[in-house]
Amino acid sequence: MKKHIAVIGSTGSIGTQALDVIRKNPELFEVEVLTACTSTDLLIRQAIEFKPNAIVVGKEEHYLKVADALKSYPVKVFAGVESISQIVEMESIDLVLNSLVGFAGLRPTLNAIRAGKDIALANKESLVVGGDLIMKEARKNRVMILPVDSEHSAIFQCLAGEQNKSVEKIILTASGGPFRGKDMQFLSHIKKEEALKHPNWKMGKKVTIDSASLMNKGLEVIEARWLFNVPSERIEVVIHPQSIIHSMVQFVDGSVKAQLGVPDMRLPILYALGYPGRLSSDFNRLNFSEIKEFTFESPDKKLFRNLGLAYEALAKGGNMPCVLNAANEIAVKAFLEDRISFLGMPVLIEECLNTIPFIKEPSLEDYIQTNKETCKKAVEILHLHNNI
Repeated sequence: MKKHIAVIGSTGSIGTQALDVIRKNPELFEVEVLTACTSTDLLIRQAIEFKPNAIVVGKEEHYLKVADALKSYPVKVFAGVESISQIVEMESIDLVLNSLVGFAGLRPTLNAIRAGKDIALANKESLVVGGDLIMKEARKNRVMILPVDSEHSAIFQCLAGEQNKSVEKIILTASGGPFRGKDMQFLSHIKKEEALKHPNWKMGKKVTIDSASLMNKGLEVIEARWLFNVPSERIEVVIHPQSIIHSMVQFVDGSVKAQLGVPDMRLPILYALGYPGRLSSDFNRLNFSEIKEFTFESPDKKLFRNLGLAYEALAKGGNMPCVLNAANEIAVKAFLEDRISFLGMPVLIEECLNTIPFIKEPSLEDYIQTNKETCKKAVEILHLHNNI
């Protein structure tokens, strides 16, 4: 039987690639729900092509435009952020692919889990912010969380058939972004146009900036801690500029498993949608005769301070990863608007980590309040220090 899939964030980079995977496998997948925040024209085109049961546009002011464009199609149209969180509970959905960016993905992930839906998770912030809560709910509701990030998908595949007690170390690979090998002097003059030129991956703006600052890898360390129940001291980040080895697992006997593939996000998406099977595809294959080298190096946590801050927030625990994520969202937005420097982003984030009150065992409401307070504090810091 076909899997009926809700694509949350269907107009973003992951969402559009997920729809490409579904488009190539019409006998296996059916689009049940599509959601987008503001990209109404693309959402309308997607709805006409895939004819889902329902769609949601996050900005309520766009409802009439979308509803009018789809009035002759058998598609229910809803609007509002709350509707995105509620639509994932539809009985007809088999799998929810959450590709929202940022804190906004937390509530849809929780609601889908509580409704008993398996999750293909591209919204790493759900686990960064509330990993303990998410994983407890997933176990309680017997829900699978299938990672879509290429690194976590690689680890998930390497762990197939293995026992958790056999894992010695998880090794997350990172491309190093566009500024690998640069010094502090170079980074002090970075412009957003340079930071948005990732050498290997085509991603959304926020994720691309996170990759350039290595915050993305820091968030992935926190995500891996919860997904695979491995403490942070056994999660290592290694720079691998070729982006062919997507991550590795080292076991207690000293052996290492690695998952390799071309840098194409459709591969981990296909694996998550098709799990537990492995589906065939016409995607590009590796040609080992053309690969000249695999190189590895350690990341510079002092130069790329965001990675160190992520480890520190995870070590402290509680609501600190939530503070890290919220402050980073404000920092990246400010950087893209030319209101903060590249090196100013970790300064802003660290100040928030040092000032927001610590909560050891936060509830969902605590996470929501922490996110709100941190965003407010980060904006205040920006106004006070407009030259960082």
